[in-house]
Amino acid sequence: MTNLAERLTNVERRMDYPNLRPRDAATLLIIDKSKPQKPTVLMGRRHEKHKFMPGKFVFPGGRVDPGDSKTNVAADYDPVTKSQIMYDMKRQKSESRARGLANAAIRETYEEAGIFIGRKQAGDLPKSSGFAAFAEHGVALDLSQMHFIGRAITPPRRPRRFDTRFFVVFSDAIADRMPNGILPSGELEDLHWLSLDDAKSLDLPTITSVMIDEVQNRLSEDPHLSPDYPVPYYFWGKNRFNREQIAS
Repeated sequence: MTNLAERLTNVERRMDYPNLRPRDAATLLIIDKSKPQKPTVLMGRRHEKHKFMPGKFVFPGGRVDPGDSKTNVAADYDPVTKSQIMYDMKRQKSESRARGLANAAIRETYEEAGIFIGRKQAGDLPKSSGFAAFAEHGVALDLSQMHFIGRAITPPRRPRRFDTRFFVVFSDAIADRMPNGILPSGELEDLHWLSLDDAKSLDLPTITSVMIDEVQNRLSEDPHLSPDYPVPYYFWGKNRFNREQIAS
């Protein structure tokens, strides 16, 4: 997988901005395996008016909000997954912050794609204001469905920096959807279910194309996304991207 780190390193980029501390962020790949030979993933295009990555196709996701770490969940991560997520966690290291990463990915998926990830039940619904729609629809947060498949930190001296965890859920984790294609935030346009190969032909951020390759390789070896599988971690050091594997 060295070539994937090289691909990230070789992207032309300005690196003369004031240095910023990376902000926690999370991204969610929803994969439909109803056709095992050709799984599909949900992607959308960022609005052209966005200052950050305008017009690029991406997975739902975004930065972590303060309430994401305070939101109650009905089921926690697999213990191995939680340990992998907390590996080399910058600044304050806590389980609530680790849960906030998955919660952010779930919340952003609702806001950008109108999709509720979780499980339908009567009690133990999220109480945070950012998840009011989940409580209204009777959807509880189930982090045991979240598969941690990658992490990447934006290089220094970029205009925005994120420490992003990438998660996968399978489409059976979709508990509900907004009616008539309503997208609460309007941040993503042209939402489509695409094969992983077709997705790579779109105008993608480099890290997105790298993660698609990572997911394809992972699914070929580990189709059920076992938590015991090592997770790739990309970070900048010695003037290049490095790829480390977070062991189980």
